[in-house]
Amino acid sequence: MSDDDSEPTGSDEVEIDNTNGFSTNFEGTDLADEESNQGLFDDLLSGEPIFENKEVLRPSYTPHELPHRSDQINKMATILVAALRGETPSNILIYGKTGTGKTASAKFVSKELESTSQKYSVPCDVEYINCEVTDTQYRVLAQLANKFIEKNKERIDDRVESLKTLLEGLEEYDAARSIPESDSGSGSDLFDIADDSSAESVDPTAVEDNGGPETGQSSDAADANDTHDSVSSGTDTPTPSHDSPGETEGSSVDDTEPIDLVDSASRRDSSGSHTDETAATSDGDLPPDHPLESTPFDSRSAVETRIEELEDDKESFEEVPMTGWPTDRVYSVFFDAVDYDERVVVIMLDEIDKLVEKSGDDTLYNLSRMNSELENSRVSIIGISNDLKFTDFLDPRVKSSLGEEEIVFPPYDANQLRDILEHRSEVAFKANALSDDVIPLCAAFAAQEHGDARRALDLLRTAGELAERSQTETIVEDHVRQAQDKIELDRVVEVVRTLPTQSKLVLFSIILLEKNGVHSINTGEVFNIYKRLCEEIDADVLTQRRVTDLISELDMLGIVNAVVVSKGRYGRTKEISLSVPLEETEAVLLSDSRLSDIDDVQPFVQARFEN
Repeated sequence: MSDDDSEPTGSDEVEIDNTNGFSTNFEGTDLADEESNQGLFDDLLSGEPIFENKEVLRPSYTPHELPHRSDQINKMATILVAALRGETPSNILIYGKTGTGKTASAKFVSKELESTSQKYSVPCDVEYINCEVTDTQYRVLAQLANKFIEKNKERIDDRVESLKTLLEGLEEYDAARSIPESDSGSGSDLFDIADDSSAESVDPTAVEDNGGPETGQSSDAADANDTHDSVSSGTDTPTPSHDSPGETEGSSVDDTEPIDLVDSASRRDSSGSHTDETAATSDGDLPPDHPLESTPFDSRSAVETRIEELEDDKESFEEVPMTGWPTDRVYSVFFDAVDYDERVVVIMLDEIDKLVEKSGDDTLYNLSRMNSELENSRVSIIGISNDLKFTDFLDPRVKSSLGEEEIVFPPYDANQLRDILEHRSEVAFKANALSDDVIPLCAAFAAQEHGDARRALDLLRTAGELAERSQTETIVEDHVRQAQDKIELDRVVEVVRTLPTQSKLVLFSIILLEKNGVHSINTGEVFNIYKRLCEEIDADVLTQRRVTDLISELDMLGIVNAVVVSKGRYGRTKEISLSVPLEETEAVLLSDSRLSDIDDVQPFVQARFEN
């Protein structure tokens, strides 16, 4: 073999890879790496990490154990256990302030419910939707429909796979039953003759003993027919299994051999009826060892038909686009997807008050009333809300069916928060990474507000990140206080600081009106003060319509609250009020160099009659 024709070595393969893919040869690249790498992360990576698993301190983490929530969890479990009996659980409304463990407890219970349903082979599905993100009826129904369509397709694939396995077992069973037996019961001579590729090597006596290839076949067929006639006529006299002249003289024939030959020659017809004793016994039942004995199918064609039906069902499912369909069509697709299988469905709607606030109670009405129309499945709803009064705005029919069971989550106290933090810190941090006063201080800071466990976890995580950035091996009290100051930096204040100048002037006008005791501020009063402020700093004066748009933007940001009210024959106007702390917001505005030059402006407010 020449050098050109030689097989490529390992180094040759590397060269080939270099031409078409990523280079695996790093020779000569160190200099380039040193020039491009400025060592930005080298110093940060030099210290030992404090965290073992930081995700444990995230709000999205669902722990395996929830301290001080056993009563609420047990109450949910006693309600939802009906799903494991195939019954419809009562709808549940869960109330509580932020960080009281509502979502974590509900997810924990639903996870246990699904695992237990799999253990006892009870079909039960739990779907979670965050209504703060999915906040319209169309989006909720579309997301639920697509989730159940995906689950239905997965179950169809599993069923088709199991049916195909059943067909393979049926083929193996038929193949095993179709093996003819020789006089000795082994049948090995027949396979030796069939598998021998040289006709000259066949022993004539062996062929004669087996009745010859052609003679043996016709004899078996004749015996099968004779035996079938004998069985059908009720004759008890057995028919010999080998009638050919070539049968060895003096050989003994067992009475069961004709039945075995009939079994080996028998098959089911295309309609699935039993043609002989291989498919069924004398009373029409399948043999005990038949693959279809413990199944609802009585023939191969029935299994194949069921596979075709399942594949057609899978093709019929159409996923719902996120926009573009009429809502009634989306609901119809969701209804059909849920009702495809016999199961109990639990739909968990987190921040359910956001859904009602934006799109009304139509979604809850449809979900709470669909059980009367479902044939195979049953639906139960778990609603989670921070607002205890959101049900006051619901239709009485929806309120009565939705609030069948109510569970309230009280705030945590300092001791309970300490237990939660200690439980999480064992997994989140490495050994000896916390000083003794860190967890009590985090729990105390969080308990001062309203017992928010999420706030306590964020505080502990932020303190760990600050300690890690300073490359210290232990989190101490100073890190917790720094984290508290960092978190206390109000997000709204940051938004105010980054507002454009014109928006700051409009906001400053509202603040001046409130400082002077004006309530239910209207747009005209804001515009009058705004014009005077623009004159003070020599800024362009926008139109009143544009000022109204800026007020709407401040309302969208949550800085002010603007509500359109009707004044009867005097038309409609916006009533404006401040939604952020007045003094802190004013201090942020005055930190702007242009607004700091404004003198003390006293607003002129027109006298008006108060109702």
